[in-house]
Amino acid sequence: MVRRPLVWVAAIVLFVEAMGIALLNWYLGMVVDRQDMSMAGLDSDLMARSSKIGGLVFGLYFLACAVAALLVALRQRPPGLFGRVLLISAAVVHALLGAFTVGLVGWRAFTFMMVGFALTVFTLLAYDGRETGPVDAAPETGGTGDGEGDTAEEGTVPGEAAGTRGAVLGEDGAAAGRVGLEKDSGPKGVGASGAEAEGAEATGAVEEEAAVAAAAVS
Repeated sequence: MVRRPLVWVAAIVLFVEAMGIALLNWYLGMVVDRQDMSMAGLDSDLMARSSKIGGLVFGLYFLACAVAALLVALRQRPPGLFGRVLLISAAVVHALLGAFTVGLVGWRAFTFMMVGFALTVFTLLAYDGRETGPVDAAPETGGTGDGEGDTAEEGTVPGEAAGTRGAVLGEDGAAAGRVGLEKDSGPKGVGASGAEAEGAEATGAVEEEAAVAAAAVS
């Protein structure tokens, strides 16, 4: 997924902005203090302290926004109410700063602010969609008392299952009939072969008697 790396990038960008704004304002305060400059009669010490305090406040603000984005990246879920408020305000601040810097600093600063704005908005919307879980499996058809749940097989239509079972029962009946016929025909076949053996013995005895009589006459 690309959304988690982008949320990490948003957190890093906000952290860099926090450090940059704090250091820039602190440096400007030091410059005003050392040069002993004044603007419209304002005290240079007051201006230096105001610049340093403003840098710390804005730095802590962007650092809180970076922590909110970092928690979104770690937990992989939408930010809470406080984190959402921080990220929405950070997006508004980026849009305003981009509009101001395009004329004062240039298009590079405007591009950087718009990248920060896009990453902040993406962090807000990345995990807002409710992801649907896997579709629940269909309940198994069990016996309901009428015998339909017990006879129907999985993946078959009840009518087809009944026809298949009837065909199987018919084949079993035919096989049982063939076995019965074989059992019935067994003794009869044995009796017929016995009668043929007795007839052959009688014929042999008659031929022997005829041969003995012919020998006596000769």
